[in-house]
Amino acid sequence: MSTTVGILGGGQLARMLALSGAPLGLRFLVMDTVADACAAQFVPLLQADYTDQHALAEFASKVDVVTFDFENVPAESGQWLASQRPVFPSPRALAVAQDRLAEKTLFNELGIATPRFSAVLSRADLERALCDIGTPCILKTRRLGYDGKGQFRLKSEADADAAWAALGGQAETVGLILEGFVAFQRELSVVAVRGRDGEFRAWPITQNWHHHGILSASLAPANCSEALSATALQHAKSVADALQYVGVFALELFERDGELLANEMAPRVHNSGHWTIEGAECSQFENHLRAVLGLPLGSTDARGLSCMLNWVGELPDARGALSIAGLHWHDYGKSPREGRKVGHATCVGDSMAALRRQLEEAGRRLGREAQVAPVLAALG
Repeated sequence: MSTTVGILGGGQLARMLALSGAPLGLRFLVMDTVADACAAQFVPLLQADYTDQHALAEFASKVDVVTFDFENVPAESGQWLASQRPVFPSPRALAVAQDRLAEKTLFNELGIATPRFSAVLSRADLERALCDIGTPCILKTRRLGYDGKGQFRLKSEADADAAWAALGGQAETVGLILEGFVAFQRELSVVAVRGRDGEFRAWPITQNWHHHGILSASLAPANCSEALSATALQHAKSVADALQYVGVFALELFERDGELLANEMAPRVHNSGHWTIEGAECSQFENHLRAVLGLPLGSTDARGLSCMLNWVGELPDARGALSIAGLHWHDYGKSPREGRKVGHATCVGDSMAALRRQLEEAGRRLGREAQVAPVLAALG
């Protein structure tokens, strides 16, 4: 193919999209605000602000289709690009996923349960929402927050002043939402893809663990009943169809006493789907490209059991792990920084026992026993 895919955002997701598209003969151009975007180590880069009209015009002139590696692109920029080139997911889908209030409202309209929530525009709104929802609860920005950023947990009403001091200044700019705290047993995600023709496919349900608000590990397939899996997949399909979504997305879910509550949707390839690169017949990255280009979707069947371990802040020393059969290493080419996702590793085994052995060895050799411990506990 001589098709050029334009990606707004040049981080590790754009990098992995480009790597997965190379065997398909695709070309790429990324647009990012920084010169050292890690995707630019492999892909041509147009460095500019996402609101720069001249840069957007240049970008559009050089690509055949546009997609995203993060969801916080200004809505106006996405809408303008959609007037020049096909843009997937659509600006409407992006706008809903950018706003936690719009997102949760859509979930409820589709009959998908969520934690209780209320819009907060003022200090008085916060007081009313606290009376209605109760504590513990979480005050969040409606837009721009990710990986635990833009959030404040209230253990009691006495925390209201501190919460408002932390986030109240953003009430008029990005909006706030108060959400009831969910005492969930585990977090699950559905990573799914919908094609231009409406075909819907999903990878096996994934179980996730977080540390300080950032994904630490993902296990797939998660140990779920057929009924729970069917409900999760139906929720994802309902959202995708309602938005006429095209591409890969993730629906994050809380499981509480056998009930599923929708947390949020990520309108892009997702960290909890990284395991699909080695652990599925067709990865989330390749299938996203297939979807936005109108190509047939690939199989989302798992090749075995997989566990993705996220490297945050700095990479472990790979030498101790590269000899482990079934372990696959990904270095994003980023400089170390606290809270920064700099790479991941995925273990793939043909049995639970094989995956357990790989994780135990990886944890020991990399000094990450604490990181793999909850996954080993889930494996039983």
